[in-house]
Amino acid sequence: MLSEDRYRKKIGLGQEGNNLVFLIGVLAIVFCIFKFIWLVYKIAEKDMSAYDQNIFNWLVVPGDFEKMMTRPWTLLSFMFMHSDPWDVLGNILWLWAFGYIFQDLTGNKKLIPLFIYGSFGAALFFSACYNLVPKLVPMGPAVTLVGASAGIMAIAVAATTLAPDYRIFPMINGGIPLWILTVLYLIIDISLIAAQKTPPGAFAHIAGAFVGFLFIYQMRRGHDWSVWMNNFFDWFGNLFNPDRKNWKKTAKTDLHYNTRGTQPYKKIPNITQKRIDEILDKINQQGYRFLTDEEKDILKRAAEDEEL
Repeated sequence: MLSEDRYRKKIGLGQEGNNLVFLIGVLAIVFCIFKFIWLVYKIAEKDMSAYDQNIFNWLVVPGDFEKMMTRPWTLLSFMFMHSDPWDVLGNILWLWAFGYIFQDLTGNKKLIPLFIYGSFGAALFFSACYNLVPKLVPMGPAVTLVGASAGIMAIAVAATTLAPDYRIFPMINGGIPLWILTVLYLIIDISLIAAQKTPPGAFAHIAGAFVGFLFIYQMRRGHDWSVWMNNFFDWFGNLFNPDRKNWKKTAKTDLHYNTRGTQPYKKIPNITQKRIDEILDKINQQGYRFLTDEEKDILKRAAEDEEL
């Protein structure tokens, strides 16, 4: 349907409000900033261990619990940090693949909360393993947790749990089921962890996968964990955008139905742009299938008006 095409354009590459593009941009920008700082250290011929000690290690999760308690912000900052260009490139590609599918299934508002939940849960599990498991405790001071891969694992498992038969590359014999892509991702991920001999990554990814499954399980039971976080993001954004705050207060005056006058439920022939934007926002937050028949009809009429 043409109205569905409008929705897909709404969260397409380069569109305003696309959380997937925003998240990828943040990962790329943060990597470039700290890589530039690393380059400054290298040009200055300083000991490169000084960069790790003075900058990088203050932003990644340490295995030592006492050290982590002096750096609690690392539970959030570590998910945006990368040291290897190939690591950040691989994470961005996998994030784009699974993030696009997850956003297509659930709308535009759940991707970033799930990424944060998965990464945060992985950090807690990682810390618990290296401070409570007797065989791992001696290794705690020497290990750190860094990177976006745990959050991406959460997104991959969540998307697969929600729609395992979602088809990608439809031109290839009707498409490849999503679960096959997820299995391939798991194989590559486990192989890289085994090759690098980094058990911290394994623990973190297991936790991220579990959080992704739990996120969808709770969503199906009517508990959307992303709501409070999105409300906080909106509140914080409105602090610096007074026009949007005022719009929220006056949006009812521009609805499709005019409740004033002798005929309170008389339809207005012209569909306002704000009404269309409200419907598109609802699609972004909940998905196209949650639209009412009236809202679908409004999108259809708007699309027909554009063709004239």
